[in-house]
Amino acid sequence: MADLFEGYPAGTAWDEMTGRSASTALDDDRGTRAAYAHVRETMSRLSPAEIRTRADALARSYLAQGVTFDIGGEERPFPLDPVPRVLDGAEWDTLAPGVAQRVKALEKLLEDIYGRQKVVADGVIPRALITSSAHFHRQARGINPANGVRVTVAGIDVIRDSEGGWRVLEDNVRVPSGVSYVLSNRRAMAQTFPELFSSMPVLPVADYPRRLLSALTAAAPSGVEDPVVVVLTPGVYNSAYFEHSLLARLMGVELVEGRDLVCTGGRVYMRTTEGRRRVDVIYRRVDDEFIDPVAFRPDSLLGCPGLLTAARLGHVTIANAVGNGVADDKLMYTYVPDLIRYYLGEEPLIQNVDTWRLEEPEALKEVLERLDELVVKPVDGSGGKGIIIGPAASKAEIDEARTRLRLDPRGWIAQPVVQLSTVPTLAEDRVRPRHVDLRPFAVNDGEDVWVLPGGLTRVALQEGQLVVNSSQGGGSKDTWVRSKARWTNEVDPASGLHSETAELHQGRPVDSHPDAMRGRTQTQQQQEQQQQQQQAGQEGVGSC
Repeated sequence: MADLFEGYPAGTAWDEMTGRSASTALDDDRGTRAAYAHVRETMSRLSPAEIRTRADALARSYLAQGVTFDIGGEERPFPLDPVPRVLDGAEWDTLAPGVAQRVKALEKLLEDIYGRQKVVADGVIPRALITSSAHFHRQARGINPANGVRVTVAGIDVIRDSEGGWRVLEDNVRVPSGVSYVLSNRRAMAQTFPELFSSMPVLPVADYPRRLLSALTAAAPSGVEDPVVVVLTPGVYNSAYFEHSLLARLMGVELVEGRDLVCTGGRVYMRTTEGRRRVDVIYRRVDDEFIDPVAFRPDSLLGCPGLLTAARLGHVTIANAVGNGVADDKLMYTYVPDLIRYYLGEEPLIQNVDTWRLEEPEALKEVLERLDELVVKPVDGSGGKGIIIGPAASKAEIDEARTRLRLDPRGWIAQPVVQLSTVPTLAEDRVRPRHVDLRPFAVNDGEDVWVLPGGLTRVALQEGQLVVNSSQGGGSKDTWVRSKARWTNEVDPASGLHSETAELHQGRPVDSHPDAMRGRTQTQQQQEQQQQQQQAGQEGVGSC
């Protein structure tokens, strides 16, 4: 029987299975690091045909459950590679504190930006950096969350460089998406490849919904003893609707659209069959520009008029807070190491990727001369859109980029081409290295920042491709963090599944808001706005 890993090539990037790099030794003479030894040994016993059959079963399962993403109006199953990504405990003990540290600094930054702006007075960042950001909203000033938390959920994108070291690629504290795929990936892998879990101690991910609900409850307005939490979705036409409905169901809270809410007397109520019910906390998955037509887009059908007024009066908490996007600005990203030192008095545990600020004349001059060597990114871009990879760009694309950078240097940053680390990935009937990044998710309850073990690994399925976003043809992996403790391998007697999988084993979400009773014109307008949000903002798998 052919070995799936036979002829596994040594690429130019640091490989997480082999550990091959200029300065990293191997853990054993087979060329496999200890973290991957069990996975490689177990999967090598399976034939290529059996692996392909199981991979096809994963795809069919995702399509049946609605775990899909939208490309050009076509719903496709979100590709899940059957070879898990494995991090050992020591690696996670380095990464998780660095993610938590970054979230704490960004939390303090947002409090300061929408408050006294002491960070500007002390000369750490220029005022123009804030005021020129497309996602700085003056409408958010004066809205102070009850427990001081503006970043309830964060997704911090990290990569490993050519030596295996962690680097932060970007911050996502507006409406970070993708955690539903972490939960779904674990469930699907445990069902399809149970032998991988039989003797491998892996930290669970099933606690995420409970942690999120606890953080949302902690953010309730003062004096509320039994807070009512809802998940606010743009609706069924948004490509991340699966995630919205899954999280609402796992938390045991209502999934609502803007039309289900009404603001009166400075308070927010939810329409129910038994009458109006007060709402205390809104976990919103609607972008700022659509959340309140009084404060932002007057034509929005996705939000509810008066939400910001209710939040300003302290009668409802919106999580994540409106206006957080200023911290996602990729130019602000370049200042985060300094912000960690300023707010926390600590050195950054994870470094940024080296970045040029193009509004600085000397930096702009250098970048314009080296465009064919570098990567340039729009500061408010997401989903891999707008990125220009110099070595892969044509002369016409380089010339066009040079013109755009001269016209709007504030709108761009530049970085060197980073050879993202590679991990073993199924390519037809063999396992081959493919580039990956990682989005760990952090939950902030005001007392502590908890980081979900693992996170969303996005993989570029095409050989040599460095853009991992699903909208650009990428897929995902189940991300394992090896536990230092022994695993009990408990089985749920009712389902016959591993205990963690049984917790996540749910049916497909049901749309509770059929469109049959609405006019076609309004339905079409709402659909257009939902699609506009995912194209312009962070929401949806395409932004992952």
